[in-house]
Order: sequence, then structure tokens, then C-alpha cells
Amino acid sequence: MKYRLLTDLVVATHFAFLLFVVLGGLLVRRWRWVAIPHLLAVAWGIYVEATPGLICPLTPLENRFAQLAGREGYEGSFIEHYLVPIIYPEGLTRGMQIGLALFVVVVNSAIYAWTFLRTPKRS
Repeated sequence: MKYRLLTDLVVATHFAFLLFVVLGGLLVRRWRWVAIPHLLAVAWGIYVEATPGLICPLTPLENRFAQLAGREGYEGSFIEHYLVPIIYPEGLTRGMQIGLALFVVVVNSAIYAWTFLRTPKRS
């Protein structure tokens, strides 16, 4: 039971981190100090997606807890296992990984441009 809970906690943390990487710039609109940890998370996410064979360290941790809980782990990355079957049913290719990294850059560039380059409205 303990390892199953730990597995679920790591999965939830992993998913929350992915959301932060993709959409964390929206938090910067409210709290400017979030920009530094967010940009570091974005850099990490892009690095992991753009580097062949590299996976996030949370993936093996999640697999280990799953195995200790009596479940099977999985091969590949978190994105490959949980998100790709929904978005890309045939599996993750190198081109898709680059596309995901570019998606993160584009989304965050747009959010930061919206946040920092907007002109204040004058009455």
C-alpha cells in the first residue's frame, strides 16, 4: 500500500511538473518571482525532450515504486507512457520529441511576451 501511494505521488508530481513547464508562465503574470524557477524548469524540460535517450529522473523512481507495489513498470519516458498514447497512438518518435520541445518554447514565449511586453492601458 505504501509503495502504491508513493507511485501515485510521483506520477502526480511528474504531471504537475509537466503542467508547470508548459503553462507556468501564466503564474508569472501574477507572481513575477516564479519566472526564475519556471524558466529553469522549461530549460530542463526542453533538455530532456531534445536529448536522445535521456529521461526524467522521476520516471525510474516511479517505476521502482510501482515494482515494489507489485505493479509493472514501463519502458521509456513519462510522456511516452502517459501522454503519447492519448496524443500519438503509435508512439513517440524523435521528430515528435523535437516537436514537443518546440511546443514548450512557443507556448512559453507567447506567455512571456504577453506578460512582459504588453503595454499598460491608459485612461
